[in-house]
Amino acid sequence: MLTPRAQRTLETIDGQTLDEMRALRDETERFMLRYKFGMDEVITKLSILREEFNQTHDYNPIEHISSRLKSLDSVIEKMARKGIEPNFDTIRETITDIAGVRVTCSFVSDAYRIFELLTAQRDIRVIKVKDYIKEPKPNGYQSLHVIVEVPVFLSTGPHPVAVEVQIRTIAMDFWASLEHKIYYKYDRQVPQELLDGLTDAAHTASELDARMERLHREVHGAPRLPHVPRDIAV
Repeated sequence: MLTPRAQRTLETIDGQTLDEMRALRDETERFMLRYKFGMDEVITKLSILREEFNQTHDYNPIEHISSRLKSLDSVIEKMARKGIEPNFDTIRETITDIAGVRVTCSFVSDAYRIFELLTAQRDIRVIKVKDYIKEPKPNGYQSLHVIVEVPVFLSTGPHPVAVEVQIRTIAMDFWASLEHKIYYKYDRQVPQELLDGLTDAAHTASELDARMERLHREVHGAPRLPHVPRDIAV
């Protein structure tokens, strides 16, 4: 229901402008919906893998799958930060994390195994890999970030959609969740002592991952680590 002020403003707009506004709204909704469908496609692929491991294997590398779709406000804010032209083609080419899927696993070797299983599928195209496990961020964060392109089949035909997939251990996921809450509380102006504490905690989480991996190998043997294609890694 419109407020009285909004209603008065609406009454001053001519019919052609209203039609253009409605068309823009509908096009924006269709644009965002494609990213939701692309995200759903990736979730389905990962869920199938998880179910298969549960049913037919002794060990399941996938602990949890979550997802998020950026709000339109967040997309607009990122456009402003990047100085992107306000059109759908430019957004599609330059903003690749509108749809995001996060996979948590127990061990670092699992992250690479999940990467290999997902990207080996024929309809998945790898756009970019950021291997923060091999080269952690300065704050100690470790994760495997992959931008993949997946086809979404609509009534108008197939539409390729970019989806960001983050694969990280439970320990590092806990750390990242805490970091996000701290940055939100301080509106990104985090005191240096807290930043130092976060970095130290990230190193502790990494050491825990390494110790648990060693214990896991003693029980199950050394896993085969897949090769991450370095020509597309950033």
